[in-house]
Amino acid sequence: MEDQIENQVEKAYTFFRFEDLRIYHKSIEYIEMVYDNTELFPDNEADGLKSKLIETSQSITLKIAEGSSRNKTQFIHFLKLAKSSVRECLIYTTLAKNRQYISQIAEEESRNILIEMTKMIGALISSLQKSLTREPNHNNYPNNSSNNNHSKNSDYNEY
Repeated sequence: MEDQIENQVEKAYTFFRFEDLRIYHKSIEYIEMVYDNTELFPDNEADGLKSKLIETSQSITLKIAEGSSRNKTQFIHFLKLAKSSVRECLIYTTLAKNRQYISQIAEEESRNILIEMTKMIGALISSLQKSLTREPNHNNYPNNSSNNNHSKNSDYNEY
């Protein structure tokens, strides 16, 4: 009975394809770090930098989640949009450091995570592009019966 409940919980957790991705979990960690860092922003910060940084950090995760429900070609497009959001976060973080809203250490930590996420997204894009060239049908939707068990697809889970 206990094994059955555990199996149901695991199935429920991995129902959404993006939850199997390491990049999804890394981007969630980044959002949490951004929330922590922006707590130190001044209350009178009038340029909206805090809200822009939070929104853009969330955008990375949202684009990964949205793209994962599409076909591979569209997923690649959403991943490229996520990479653009990574770059925006880098700019906002640099501005925050320049205005002394965050420390040099916090800026470097953010930069390192953003670099790591860029590499992870790039590797996932490359993997998806390679799989497209191997498949005769380029509109391979994630819910097709031939592709609905993502936990067995090691290429996918690697990212």
